[in-house]
Amino acid sequence: MWELKCITPTSTPTIFTFSQPQTRHSLTPQPRRFPSLSVNCRATIDQKPLMSDDRMLVFVPPHPLIKHWVSVLRNEQTPCAVFKNAMGELGRLLMYEASRDWLPIIAGEIQTPIAVAKVEFIDPREPVAVIPILRAGLALAEHAATILPSMATYHVGVSRDEETLQPTVYLNKLPEKFPEGARILVVDPMLATGGTIVKAIDLLKERGVGNKQIKVISAVAAPPALTKLSEKFPGIHVYTGIIDEVVNEKGFIIPGLGDAGDRSFGT
Repeated sequence: MWELKCITPTSTPTIFTFSQPQTRHSLTPQPRRFPSLSVNCRATIDQKPLMSDDRMLVFVPPHPLIKHWVSVLRNEQTPCAVFKNAMGELGRLLMYEASRDWLPIIAGEIQTPIAVAKVEFIDPREPVAVIPILRAGLALAEHAATILPSMATYHVGVSRDEETLQPTVYLNKLPEKFPEGARILVVDPMLATGGTIVKAIDLLKERGVGNKQIKVISAVAAPPALTKLSEKFPGIHVYTGIIDEVVNEKGFIIPGLGDAGDRSFGT
């Protein structure tokens, strides 16, 4: 059984920690329904979950706007322009949640019109990178600069073979090495089979990036991708709008929202 343990304080996101399945499960063909999610919840007054640092955490923020934009994205009648805007708005909200207690801070004092005040700013000297996985990742990351004004953007293009579902990198604009301590958001709308996101993070690992420096932003996630991430990159954090249980034989999440790239760009 896939085990999901969740901690749900009233003012914080739903947080899932993935445990590895103890036995293999045979999957029925078309569609493949993965084992049910077992969720055990407890309330805590601590804002940060008391968990081992080597476990992957999956955050599903409960904000009503996130639920709204996921619903807009799911609707097959949503026009292309509205879909793309909804993807950008969802990405902005998820990145806002992901950057909580994570961005570098510099403290000081400034003069207000009345008196001196102690203040905190985001430290622009500390590197923050956003990496959209082309092409659908461009839509989800479209408004990133509105909440991360000092960020750098690097593009990675990964295509998936429709028959084998295996990923191939066709564009890699990552630097040869990231600065020590760089904070990195990898943006991929659909975490389905996990091949694409794993391929992208492998590229980051080759450039000296640690698991705890990475946060993944997605619109919809499914257990196969989350399990692969948990197995390969313990300690990583994933922020997603919703988790769906099913991935079909073609590698699409069910009910999902269709092909995020095609629907964002009208192709």
